This record gives sequence, C-alpha cells and structure tokens, in this order.
Amino acid sequence: MPDFTIETTYHLPVFRHRTYAAETLEAACRAAIEDDNWEISEKDQDSSREVHVTGVWKGTHAAYTGASIPVPPQFDEAVQRRARHFEILLGLLKIFLDDAHAAREPSLDWLARSAWEIARGEAILAGSPDPDEPVDPPKPVHVLARLQEDRVRDAITAVLEVDHSFGGLSTEAVSDDEIHEACVSIATTTDFSDVVGNAEFQAALTAIRAAHLRLR
Repeated sequence: MPDFTIETTYHLPVFRHRTYAAETLEAACRAAIEDDNWEISEKDQDSSREVHVTGVWKGTHAAYTGASIPVPPQFDEAVQRRARHFEILLGLLKIFLDDAHAAREPSLDWLARSAWEIARGEAILAGSPDPDEPVDPPKPVHVLARLQEDRVRDAITAVLEVDHSFGGLSTEAVSDDEIHEACVSIATTTDFSDVVGNAEFQAALTAIRAAHLRLR
C-alpha cells in the first residue's frame, strides 16, 4: 500500500491581559489590537482547536519535497471551512435578494447551486465530505401576487381624494410604519387558498392541453 506524508496542525490560542487608557471602549479595543508587544503573553492550553490536516504528499518523509495532494475537505479546519462556505452563501443570498427586489424568479441554475451548497453546508456541520453528486434543485415556485407598500400608498391617495369621511386626513399623515403594519396584517390574515387552488387547477389544465396537442 502507498505511503503518505501528512502534515497535521492545531491552533493554540495565545492571550495577554493589559490595561489601556482610552476615551471609548472602541478606542481601547483598537489600541489592544494594534499593540504588538506580546512579552506578557500566555498560552491557553485548554482552548486549543481541533487537529486538522494542512498538507499531504505522496511518499515517505515527503513534506515539501514535491507537489502536494489536495486535502479532503472533511479534514480541513472546521472554522476555515465554514468561513469559506459563508462567503459562498452570502453571494447566493445577494443574488436572490436582487431577484426579489426586481420581482423576477431566480434561475434554475442558481436554485440548483443553492441546493448543492445547502447540502455542502450540512456536510460541513457534520464534519463529512462535500457531496459528490449534484442534489436535485427545488421545483420552481411562482408568485401569483405581491402586496407592495408603495402601491398601497398610491391607493391611500386615491381613497382620500374621494372619501372625505376621514376629516381631511392627508396622504402624508399616514406613516410608512402604519402602511407596513397594515400590509403585514393583510398578508398574514387573508386566506388565499381558494385563489392558489384555482391557479394550480388552471395551470394543470393548461399543461394537460399542451401535452395533448403535442402528442396528437
């Protein structure tokens, strides 16, 4: 069987206690961070991190003598693995947030990537290898309606122009917070099950007709 030279590492925290005079807590913390005098430092043996693999070479006593072999991800340091994955998830979140603001559906490619990254995140938490095969993306979800707060404000203007029972209340008198709370209330208490059910039924009929025409 082949021999492998494995470099393993663990990080040992080093700390110090020093007093700093500063006008604010933030200034004191900044002074402590920028202080490069560690003569009074101590090692925290009880808080060392897990042992992880930082290098692999094929052969006996082969460290740094040739090309290294990629470290299987499950043997990488957990905190670094999570940090790298956080950057990926943050990027995906920005993409989906941009889609939401633009009122457009996310692409199937990004949904598939997200499904795989979710599976990868679960593997990271479990200390397992990255998933080998792409996981099935969730089926697309279609938005039937959006309750937009700016459109609600436009409706308030239209209502107050014709309904004078509110004692001359102006549109500007209705605050953004009141509009937001009203939208949340309507969105959470209105029953759309009949509307959604009817839309699903109509979509099913449309798909059936399309398949029937295609196969005739």
